[in-house]
Amino acid sequence: MLDSDYPINLREVYNRPPFLFVRGRLRAEDSRALAVVGTRSASEDGLALARQLASDLARQGVTVLSGMALGIDTAAHEAALQAGGRTLAVFGTGINRIYPRANKDLAARILQNGAHVSQFWPDAPPTKFSFPMRNVVSSGMALGTVVVEANGTSGARMQARLCLEHGKRLFLLRPLVMHEDWAQRYAERPGATVVDSVDDVIGILDQLLDPPVKLSLC
Repeated sequence: MLDSDYPINLREVYNRPPFLFVRGRLRAEDSRALAVVGTRSASEDGLALARQLASDLARQGVTVLSGMALGIDTAAHEAALQAGGRTLAVFGTGINRIYPRANKDLAARILQNGAHVSQFWPDAPPTKFSFPMRNVVSSGMALGTVVVEANGTSGARMQARLCLEHGKRLFLLRPLVMHEDWAQRYAERPGATVVDSVDDVIGILDQLLDPPVKLSLC
């Protein structure tokens, strides 16, 4: 945490981990990061929304951060890379363990324009405790979190709570709020915003970033 390379956004949260392991390279511009998270068992509509959001953010120079899980996380990482942007994968294991194994190729591609980040010893296996701890880093490294799809027991819901506790901006997509009771309750909390489109997210980011993000629809 005392290293100058420790992520500046993460340094500001109360429950930051004392150290991080990184494969790849963190850059100063990664402070302009937004986490895009959601369920592993995503719908086709949810996956499409995650891809569109991550792609548009990446094209505007916003680093897309997610957790390497199947479903929404995978869609966000892949779309950011396809758009030529940066993406950071926050592991719930050590960085020597790719989990799930199905994302081995994706993990390799992320290193071409991004990094793997973990608070766990490099060979640490997945546990039921490590993924909730991962959400602290995922929220802390970003300016805010977008939850695309998530039920009441999802790790993405936990990240939504952490995001608000960290004083970050929480973006809840309107279809999520319409279908999930927990999202309806969170939408009423200070710091939470219900969004209908990427433009809505960019509008809020304009207030947080310097220089502001300008969405181009070309």
